[in-house]
Amino acid sequence: MVGSRRQGREAALQILYLTDLCRKRAADVPEAVWSEDPLPAKTQAFASHLVDGVTTDPARIDMLIKKYAENWEISRMATVDRCILRLATFELISDLETPVNVIINEAVEIAKKYSTAESSKFVNGILDKVKLERYDSQDGKS
Repeated sequence: MVGSRRQGREAALQILYLTDLCRKRAADVPEAVWSEDPLPAKTQAFASHLVDGVTTDPARIDMLIKKYAENWEISRMATVDRCILRLATFELISDLETPVNVIINEAVEIAKKYSTAESSKFVNGILDKVKLERYDSQDGKS
């Protein structure tokens, strides 16, 4: 059985994917995602928090991904991989109460489910570097 936070991350991924691929506003997408498989209010709130976080400051998130995605342009990444990276990067730098390993493991498992085994390795490699930003910001360096 999938936990409610995993469900929230997957719902957030679906929303971000639709906003990225279909050029829709995030505010226009949640109903489409939640109407087929209604989520508990707490799970929807978590998904909304993640989507809002990613869409509020996308330039900062993309800058961090670019910094660690050597020889990869964000626009050339698979859409689902790009969305997973954005989602997990937001969590790593903003949701400091969630352990780093949980965020990265969740992103890797979601990549395996929605993308490919190779993508999960790609996501893991980049997030393993992005996590350093959390430690730097906690030390007052960022």
